[in-house]
Amino acid sequence: MDELDASIVRLLQSDARLSNRELARRLGVAPSTALERVRALTRRGVIRGYGADVDLKALGRTAEALVSVQLARHQRSIYETFRETVGSWPEVVTLFVVSGGSDIMLHVAVQDSERLHAFLVDRLATRPEVARFNTTMVFDRHHNRVLEPLAEE
Repeated sequence: MDELDASIVRLLQSDARLSNRELARRLGVAPSTALERVRALTRRGVIRGYGADVDLKALGRTAEALVSVQLARHQRSIYETFRETVGSWPEVVTLFVVSGGSDIMLHVAVQDSERLHAFLVDRLATRPEVARFNTTMVFDRHHNRVLEPLAEE
């Protein structure tokens, strides 16, 4: 990825609603160049899509937690079933397959601590794949909205 590609990615991460004409103006290139570069970045999988950044609290989800899950057995089919099922639950914002003491990490956002408790006890704990889990409440969150390519050493 060259500097022009990196600039395109940076600008679109900051504002994915930029028109192609505005993107080209900010980059100092022809609109056709900007369009072809964006298309190439999309074909290569660098740009995977566009979306809105939504405030969880504005959706009434004031209680957030990170839940580390240890699975009872380690087979690909168990991971896949758990990931597909639990990853589709509306309370789950993000599901990570991880290494270390846990197998899965969930970012969960619900209305309040009572709903979080119900989610943990009534839904997660009843899954046959789950051996145990540990919950950490999230009080504040910062997310880097613009990612830069890391320099190669």
